[in-house]
Amino acid sequence: MAWKLHNAMWPGLVGKEEGSAEPPISLDRMLELTTRSEVEGKTFDGVDLFLYQPHLDIDASDAEIRKLADKIANAGLKVGSVVAPIWPDTEGGSAMGSADERTAFVNAVRKGCQYAKVLREHGVREYGSIRIDSACGVEDWAKDPVANTKLIAQTFTEAAKVAEEFDEVLVAEGEICWGGMHSWKDMLDLLEAVGLPGRLGFQADLAHTYLYLLGYNAEEHRLLSEGHSEEEFESAYAEMTSKLAPWTYDFHVAQNDGTVHGTGAHDKTGRHCPAKDPNGKLDIVKCAKSWLLDEKGNQRPEIQHICWDGCMFPNSTLEQQQTWNDILAVMVDINQVHG
Repeated sequence: MAWKLHNAMWPGLVGKEEGSAEPPISLDRMLELTTRSEVEGKTFDGVDLFLYQPHLDIDASDAEIRKLADKIANAGLKVGSVVAPIWPDTEGGSAMGSADERTAFVNAVRKGCQYAKVLREHGVREYGSIRIDSACGVEDWAKDPVANTKLIAQTFTEAAKVAEEFDEVLVAEGEICWGGMHSWKDMLDLLEAVGLPGRLGFQADLAHTYLYLLGYNAEEHRLLSEGHSEEEFESAYAEMTSKLAPWTYDFHVAQNDGTVHGTGAHDKTGRHCPAKDPNGKLDIVKCAKSWLLDEKGNQRPEIQHICWDGCMFPNSTLEQQQTWNDILAVMVDINQVHG
């Protein structure tokens, strides 16, 4: 069975600031670039959404959400996973913060679930998860790792109870910039501390998880050294994915050049590269197999779609149609090889 191929809309928002050299790209323009993409007759099946301004209003009325759903459906697309606005500067708060901050985090998840429910009832959304993270930094977490991981786990557990009310699944994005989720080991510890498989799992991103191997922000959990051989890479990748892939319910196709990058409020995050970047370190199609197929070579039933993630590209890159055709091509290759 082939996976549905989705394009993320948040590259038009993340790292973009009004009045800067890299202003936000509208949702309409991102949808246009998506629908114009084509490779040998193949097109994108859908989009994943960031429930945040200026793309979307998390407090939109049901009628406004249905109008959005009509627009996306009329473009021949589906909606998959959605990103809940759980950060302090959006609608939420730190998952290891004060009681009020943690309540705000859970309330933001509830709003995300309510928004997603309307999309499901409309029919434009048939699969996908609600994406979250800890909404806190690594340095703050490191002041008391044990206590802070315990708080994050408690917050995630409360958020998962909300997701259960809506029959939704939460996925925690593994990335080096999120406290308590910044290494493969800390991410695994957090998932096990919550202990709700099937309700709260992992969102694997090829770019971010590559930096897990290199131990950025967590030298003690490094599995791979700079200048590694292909054999060393494969061994380290197998070790990491054997632990995290069984928890993976959402998957991002991406490329990485082994460096970190950040703009705006997102500092020291995994650098996403264009699909055909000559400095890319990953064999995208080969690496995707470890996340999408189980140890017997069967597709993981939790994952019905895959999504490209390419945050913090310059607008000049995002506005080129060839950028999206190249992205679509590598996703088509994943389906042809593993689907």
